Amino acid sequence: MTMLRPSLAAALLAALPLAAAAQNTAYNQDMPGMTMPERSNENSTMTGMDMSDMDDGIHFMPATMGPYAHSREASGTAWQPDSTPIQGLHFSAGDWMLMAHGELVGGYDHQGGPRGNDQGLIAGNVMLMASRQLASRTTLGLRAMLSADPLMGPRGYPLLLAAGESADGVTPLIDRQHPHDLFMELAFTLAQQVGEDASLFVYAGLPGEPALGPPAFMHRTSASDDPLAPISHHWLDSTHISFGVVTLGATKGPGKIEVSAFRGREPDQHRWDIETPKLDSWSVRGTLNPTPNVSVQVSYGFLKSPEALTPAEDEKRLTASASWNQPLTGGNWATTLAWGRKVHGGVGLNGWLVESDWRFGANALFGRAERIAAAELFEAPSPLVGVHQVNQLSMGYVREFPVAAGLKLGLGGVASVSLTPVELHASYGRAPVSALLFARLRLGD
Repeated sequence: MTMLRPSLAAALLAALPLAAAAQNTAYNQDMPGMTMPERSNENSTMTGMDMSDMDDGIHFMPATMGPYAHSREASGTAWQPDSTPIQGLHFSAGDWMLMAHGELVGGYDHQGGPRGNDQGLIAGNVMLMASRQLASRTTLGLRAMLSADPLMGPRGYPLLLAAGESADGVTPLIDRQHPHDLFMELAFTLAQQVGEDASLFVYAGLPGEPALGPPAFMHRTSASDDPLAPISHHWLDSTHISFGVVTLGATKGPGKIEVSAFRGREPDQHRWDIETPKLDSWSVRGTLNPTPNVSVQVSYGFLKSPEALTPAEDEKRLTASASWNQPLTGGNWATTLAWGRKVHGGVGLNGWLVESDWRFGANALFGRAERIAAAELFEAPSPLVGVHQVNQLSMGYVREFPVAAGLKLGLGGVASVSLTPVELHASYGRAPVSALLFARLRLGD
């Protein structure tokens, strides 16, 4: 029965907001925060970017890597559906267009079962973006993203079935989510439009995010209300903080192809610094947005010595994902389905994820179902060392309250159940239940 539960839960999760979808099945180009203009003028040389509404006090940033809506751009150089709502404050300063977005989350995390733990949680990030036109059809973009995660300490927070990285450079973190570095992204883009709907671009960051996997989980609209990281993080998007990234890419209409050189080693246990850059790994990614509501990507990467605790082992990673977004009357519904396969130490491991976020008014209902082949849950000399198929299901809710202009307070909670094979019941329990209660301050529209 354990093998069937994730499939059933995933189907229920994907169907969660089905009734709400009937409210508005048409693509809403006038959705607040969206920029889907149809012509260009003297305020923007990027085809399709009409900045003629600048006098109304609302300043929308144009896309930084191509002639399309800014709402298409997610973390690093990743794409999301064009209809995705932009959650940020837009303003201008001279020739610069700017956007600010951020959140701070505090809560109490209870992870159940024999290997669970209780702990306070503090997390969040702030992102600043700026862009300007340098010459005819040439755009410069700047990005900075800082994280509050290091305030938790080097061990991060309890999260059953999660593993990866280290708190001290010696002991692996198991059943815990590592904190992210203070500097999550310091990067720039330079894009040259080469046709009515085409561009060439370069992206460089220290740190930055290479062209590998779907958008990082904290940037995916389908995950944006869940404060907890997915346990499939190291199958899909763990390279989103790489100390040294250079990406070259080309866009044409709804498609994009890009290649990256980057540092394969994951960030070390020192979360407050900037590490020495190195370009010893590579990746390639193809992305297609066939409709305003859909974005799909396939990517492959070679990671040189990603784990500090097993430096002799390289990793090959293959990912595929599809994101779907539907604007609704008074809300939005976003869903992502993703698969990742990593070959590490000669062993191939698969991870699956489906997550969904339904926003209606000041409320959001969200959930996630995951299945991973975990090989890091036990260390020698435990007889349980090996690969185990484990599953986790979660559901959550948050309600927002306006605090000030552009600032909202959210109060919510997440409950999850972890499902493990019989041989792990003595260690984890049959189906340990975990919960997080949290408060969130969010800066945005």
